[in-house]
Amino acid sequence: MKVILTQDVKEVGKVGDLVMVSEGFARNFLFPRKMAAEATEKRVKEYTHLKQMAEAKKKKAFAERKATLEKINGTTLKFKMAAGESDKLFGTVTTTDISKELQKAGYSVDRRDILLQEPIKLLGQHKAAVKYGEGLEASIMISVERA
Repeated sequence: MKVILTQDVKEVGKVGDLVMVSEGFARNFLFPRKMAAEATEKRVKEYTHLKQMAEAKKKKAFAERKATLEKINGTTLKFKMAAGESDKLFGTVTTTDISKELQKAGYSVDRRDILLQEPIKLLGQHKAAVKYGEGLEASIMISVERA
């Protein structure tokens, strides 16, 4: 029996897949748990359309992220913070601070997408990376000066 999966099913397939399963498995396991729907002609067309729409959204989001990263790449952010005599900061520059500074510059970047090699606790120049996954990455410079 052909069914369209509405949830990921281990060792069977992922959401939206059109798969062949035994009638008993479909009737006794998949249908009662609402993990699948019978693959009628109407449902197959509907899921195909939804898949195409999701793919188009994914491509658009990928293009937007790529454009954002191209603009961000090489950007230098400046922070003025209080520091002791040995150039050690009274606190740290966090990914949240970097995200807020990027927001002020007009870029919407989530703090979880910003990667620091180590916490920024000293004055000077530091590198950070913005990773969006799928091979998209940009590097930015963080300049920390004495307030």
